[in-house]
Amino acid sequence: MLKEFKTFAMRGNVIDLAVGVVIGGAFGAIVKSLVDDVIMPPIGLLIGNVDFSQLFIVLKEGATVHGPYLTVEAAKKAGAVTLNIGLFINAVISFLIVAFAVFMLVKTLNKLQRDTPAEAAPAGPAMRDCPHCLSSIRAEASRCPHCTAEVTPTA
Repeated sequence: MLKEFKTFAMRGNVIDLAVGVVIGGAFGAIVKSLVDDVIMPPIGLLIGNVDFSQLFIVLKEGATVHGPYLTVEAAKKAGAVTLNIGLFINAVISFLIVAFAVFMLVKTLNKLQRDTPAEAAPAGPAMRDCPHCLSSIRAEASRCPHCTAEVTPTA
């Protein structure tokens, strides 16, 4: 059983999947930082100095501290129930960037696969005519399958 597991784990597609998951996780962190730290701050500034990560609606006041709450963390700490619209917008933008990057990767791989010339099909066996019955036979044949006459192989 251990040998079978080793064979399974060392197959190329399992290792490729593991590498893909690790790289995908790192790529996701980069995209999250891109959205949170590069894209959304200028958009928030243009809209009126809005920090999208702190854009939320209080659905129910906290039991210990009543609002207004300045941050999502403060609202959660007070036990308030919030609808975190800004975090959702950030997640949607992150998803769109990742989906677009994956789309472009797949599109590029498909194009490369399409542009790569297919391996030449192996040539069929060389043929020649039987000197007795003129049927087409393989060049390396020593006997004609049609008239059963002996022939000298040419290959």
